[in-house]
Amino acid sequence: EENLENIKESAKLFVKNKKEFIFDAEHFFDGYKDNSKYSLECIKAAYDSGVRWVVLCDTNGGVLPHEVEEIMQEVTQVIPGKNLGIHFHNDTDNAVANSLAAVRYGARQIQGTFNGLGERCGNTNLVSIIPNLVVKMGFKTGITRSKLKHLTGISRIIDECLNRAPQRNAPYVGESAFAHKGGLHVSAVRKNPACYEHISPNIVGNRRKIVVSDQSGKAGILAQFKEMGLKANLSDSKIAKLLNLVKEREFEGYSYDGAEASFELLIRQALGKLKKFFQLEKFLITDERIRDKSGRLRMVSYANIIVTVKKKKFESEAKGNGPINALDAALRKVLISAFPVLKDVKLVDYKVRILTPNRGTEAVTRVIIESVDKNRNRWSTVGVSANVIDASYIALRDSLNYKLFKTKART
Repeated sequence: EENLENIKESAKLFVKNKKEFIFDAEHFFDGYKDNSKYSLECIKAAYDSGVRWVVLCDTNGGVLPHEVEEIMQEVTQVIPGKNLGIHFHNDTDNAVANSLAAVRYGARQIQGTFNGLGERCGNTNLVSIIPNLVVKMGFKTGITRSKLKHLTGISRIIDECLNRAPQRNAPYVGESAFAHKGGLHVSAVRKNPACYEHISPNIVGNRRKIVVSDQSGKAGILAQFKEMGLKANLSDSKIAKLLNLVKEREFEGYSYDGAEASFELLIRQALGKLKKFFQLEKFLITDERIRDKSGRLRMVSYANIIVTVKKKKFESEAKGNGPINALDAALRKVLISAFPVLKDVKLVDYKVRILTPNRGTEAVTRVIIESVDKNRNRWSTVGVSANVIDASYIALRDSLNYKLFKTKART
């Protein structure tokens, strides 16, 4: 009784001061399952005292969609849906599904976060909620259908601000959300995108991606040509050679699913349609483990390179906190002078995968790096070698070459 009185008096105070009072019922769903009668009395006390929104919270994140539907049916008997909000956590990977279920049974406010950010497993992902409500369910929201085209860009800007790589398989906005790999899929999508796409990607500001691999056929290659702006009037034998080239590289350990920039460079080079912007003649990497002024041990890497740019050879040295950082710095010392556009290129993600773990320290490694420029254009490149530094250089070289090619730098 004391708690119910506190709820009423708190609500009345806000209403008296003409404030819009949102009553967050923490642990509501757990409380309801433990004592439904008292839980309903609590939220009704708030509503009867003038609260604008009663928000039902799944604080522990353990409720499931069918439970939400059952509970919402009871709640809406005492509080109108227009005054109900919901707040779910994603501990069972059901935050979006729970929110949509609640909306179907009357709730009209959804609390959530962009990209599902939040404690533990995160909160309801508004990036999924918004297009589901607007496109799939036909609801009118504060975000119109025409504004949905900004969704992918906003999602990625937020990840960039947080210095984390965007989730490739994120619904609607991920790099893989509208990606197609198998030959049959690619052929079908070219004829009728609805065969394998539930909406047109441009509705949410995303784009279709055709990934070429050893599973691809002629349709996949031709689709990629269109993406790259190349004429697709190649003979069947030429297309077969390109497919064989991709298969050979994948046999070596390359994977272009997620490294489309390297794939484009590979194809253009094979067709003789790629300029050589620079050529690394040799590099020497040394590592030193030293004590700093405070007496702590730390590693310092040094890179010495000789690189040819515009028919002239240059030697450069640099140090870094690791061999790849030092090599990158030494390259940039030379290349930025010749190609200033490279100044705004940043490496934002670096992944190493061991391809032959049974070979121990002789294992072949695959390195994928993701780069971004000042216009927030992102691209990924791949390198493979038994030497992790060499694999990293190959991926780094492709990244810089891709930027130079896209900006039509002069050689």
